[in-house]
Amino acid sequence: MRSIFLILFLVISSFGFSQQTRLEELNSLVKPRMRVIIDNDLGGDPDGLFQLAHHLMSPSVEIRGIIASHLYEQGFGGPGTSEYAKEQAMKVINILGLENSVNVYIDKSRSMVDVTKPIDSEAVQVIIKEAMRTDTDLPLYVVCGGGLTNIASAYLLEPEIAEKLTLVWIGGPEYTDIAIPPPGYTTLEYNLGIDIKAAQVIFNDSDINIWQVPRNVYRQPIMSDAELLIKVKGKGKLGNHLFNVMKEAYTKLDKWNIPMGEVYIYGDNPLVLLTALQSSFEPDPSSSSYVIKQAPIINEEGLYKVNLKGRNIRVYQQLDNRLLFDDFFTKLVLLGVEK
Repeated sequence: MRSIFLILFLVISSFGFSQQTRLEELNSLVKPRMRVIIDNDLGGDPDGLFQLAHHLMSPSVEIRGIIASHLYEQGFGGPGTSEYAKEQAMKVINILGLENSVNVYIDKSRSMVDVTKPIDSEAVQVIIKEAMRTDTDLPLYVVCGGGLTNIASAYLLEPEIAEKLTLVWIGGPEYTDIAIPPPGYTTLEYNLGIDIKAAQVIFNDSDINIWQVPRNVYRQPIMSDAELLIKVKGKGKLGNHLFNVMKEAYTKLDKWNIPMGEVYIYGDNPLVLLTALQSSFEPDPSSSSYVIKQAPIINEEGLYKVNLKGRNIRVYQQLDNRLLFDDFFTKLVLLGVEK
C-alpha cells in the first residue's frame, strides 16, 4: 500500500513540475521589449481584472506600475474609490505571488473640474517618473481601461512626457464615419464620462500619441459563458478567482434586472493584445486593424467635434480576438497547477 501511495505522489509531483517547467520555459524564451504602466478602474466592471491578470502573465512586457484608478461613485455596485480598486487588484497579484514584484498605486479618487488644474497623486508621479527615465530604451505604454484623470494630470504637470510614451485607451464613443452606436446606447461613453475634463486635456490640448479603442471596437472581445466555465473555471487559483468575480458580477446584474444572455464583453483585454501580443518582426499589433484620424475636440458634453487641425491618432477598427483569448486561456493552463 505504501508503494502505491509513493507512486501516486511521484506521478502527481512530476505533473506539477512539468507545468512549472512549461511556465519557466515561456519566460526563458521571451524577454521584455516594452514597459507598461497599467491604469484601470479595477474596482468596477470585472473585465479590468481579466486584463490585469493577462498582462501579469505576459513576459514580453515589463510592468512598471499598476494604477488602481477611481470610477463613478458606486460604480458597478462598489464604492468607486481607488482604494477599493487596489484591494481587488491585490487579490489577483497575491494569487500570482507577485506582491513583491509589482507596485500598485492609488489616485485621489476624484475627477478633474478644470482643464488647467491637475490632480496630483502617487499614481500621477509614477507616470512622470517612468516617462522621464533616461536609462532605458524600452518604449513606454500607458494603458488605460477607465478614465484619463491620471495621464492628463501627469501631462499638465510635466508636458515633456507626451513625446516619451504611447497612450492606449479603451474609451470614447463611435466615430460616425466608421460605425453606428449600439441599440439603446448612451451619448456619453462610459469611460470618457468618468472624467470629461481629463479627456479634453488629452485630446484637445496635449500632443500625446494615442491609440484609441472606441466603444464599437471594445465591444468585440466577447467570451461565452460556456467558455468561462470550461476554459477559466478550474484553471488553478487564478482561474477560479476570475470565475467567482464574474459570478458575483452576474449576481449584481441579475439584481439590477439587466439580462446578459450567455456572453460577456471583456472590453479591457485589448490593452494586452495591443502591447504584449505585438508581432515578432517590426513589432506592432499587426493582426488588428486601425485607421488614422485627426484627434477630435471633446466638448463639454463628452462628444466629438471635428478638428481639422487635430494631430493624427490611431483609432482601432477590428481586433484579433482569436489571439487575445487563446493566449489568455493558454496562459491560464500554464498556471493551472498549484506550485
